[in-house]
Amino acid sequence: MSGVQDQLEIKFRLTDGSDIGPKNFPVATSVATLKENIIAQWPREKENGPRTVKDIKLISGGRILENSKTVGECKSPLCDIPGVVTTMHVVVQQPPTEKGDRKKLPSNPKQNSCGCVIL
Repeated sequence: MSGVQDQLEIKFRLTDGSDIGPKNFPVATSVATLKENIIAQWPREKENGPRTVKDIKLISGGRILENSKTVGECKSPLCDIPGVVTTMHVVVQQPPTEKGDRKKLPSNPKQNSCGCVIL
């Protein structure tokens, strides 16, 4: 039974609602390794896929997971229930291609009554 505790079944939910997985991972697997797995399994038909581990943010239990942590360090108490598949949400951040591609902020932004900047 300890072999079951040493593995977590994880699926990765993409922003369009589709999934990669589920797949079993040892609890000693790093978050960076999970991200490498996502890059390798990214659906070819989807545009704007991640190129590097830095392009991906993994979210589990409302927390952004750090690359240096292991799956075991990030798991929620629900993962201890046999047969439960952990869903991690995948957010892909594309790096800016060129400095000229960024939106220019207005030179004179307006502020509302609470001091928030309105663009």
